[in-house]
Amino acid sequence: MRPATATAAAVTTLIGAGAAAVAAGRYTSSAALKVPSGRPLPGEPRLTVHATAAGQVTLTRCLASRRPGTYGLAGPDVHAVVGPVLDDVPHSADTVVRRLERVVGGRLEPGSRVRFTPQLHTGTPASALGLEYSDMEVQGELGALPAWFVPASRSTWVIAVHGIGTTREHPLNLMTFLNRMRLPVLDLAYRGDPGAPRPAGGLGHLGDSEWRDLDAAIRHAVRHGAERVILHGWSTGASMALHAAANCGLRDRISGLVLDSPVLDWEATLRALATARRVPAPLLPLAVRAAQGSTGVHGDRLAEAADPRGLRVPTLVFHGPDDRLAPWQSSRELAARRADLVTLHTVPNAPHAAMWNADPDRYEEAMRRFLTSLI
Repeated sequence: MRPATATAAAVTTLIGAGAAAVAAGRYTSSAALKVPSGRPLPGEPRLTVHATAAGQVTLTRCLASRRPGTYGLAGPDVHAVVGPVLDDVPHSADTVVRRLERVVGGRLEPGSRVRFTPQLHTGTPASALGLEYSDMEVQGELGALPAWFVPASRSTWVIAVHGIGTTREHPLNLMTFLNRMRLPVLDLAYRGDPGAPRPAGGLGHLGDSEWRDLDAAIRHAVRHGAERVILHGWSTGASMALHAAANCGLRDRISGLVLDSPVLDWEATLRALATARRVPAPLLPLAVRAAQGSTGVHGDRLAEAADPRGLRVPTLVFHGPDDRLAPWQSSRELAARRADLVTLHTVPNAPHAAMWNADPDRYEEAMRRFLTSLI
């Protein structure tokens, strides 16, 4: 082969390899960042319903099906709520029996394929919980954002922001508790959620752009009578809360933060999401680079929002070592570096964004003590 021909062939090969790498990176980052709202998180095992009886459901035995606490069971055309494991009920060695609290929608039958989800309720605050509420529209930078407002007598509002794989129905888990504390709640749907504007490319940004919808919600709350706000975020919603506390023009109105399973290390979460979607390990670095290029996710901005030195308000963090999407270590470091402001409530045996589900009573007691000090 002549030198010129050999050089051209080599260049073509390199270009082809580079193009393949770019394409692979884009594919893997999209696989990680396109997590549909209201779907169980990737990595949650699919379980088979083996039997049902009065107040009982028998599921495939695995670590997930033996988790302590209360969870939703989501499958095609079915949503149910299960409580504790019933070890004293006869069952085979490869199954687990849990208390069946209720079937919210559809039919739970032998053969149904389901996954655990932290989201217990479906519907509105009225249909799910019997709470008075009104529909509101928050004007965000991409358009109108639907929100539920549950009124109460205090002038400090809680703004609730769900995270990856759930919808604004997830904060309904805490709505009755917050209502008993007489705290008004604004429960926000943000870009990418059902009824809300679609983000560019249909990709989530792990809170890096979504926080501006929370900023709009804070402004909306203040315009409608809130003197102070407390931001309660799960997963990427917790990241949004940190961004807002650092950058919102009305951050002086923010009196506290409640962060459940916060995404403080976006690269680790992106890798975990990609891995859960069976992206091969050699492609993970490409996914990180592609995410930065295609979505504008900026590690420096995310790191700045989570910088302990910038924290200004009391913060309660719920997190635990069994979270496979957002490293618990990051929350431990945040609490250690800002012990003056941050309280870490450690929750064992809980997956991502399910810290309440694992132990609702202890969660709500920690919330009660924290909120009482702010109101």
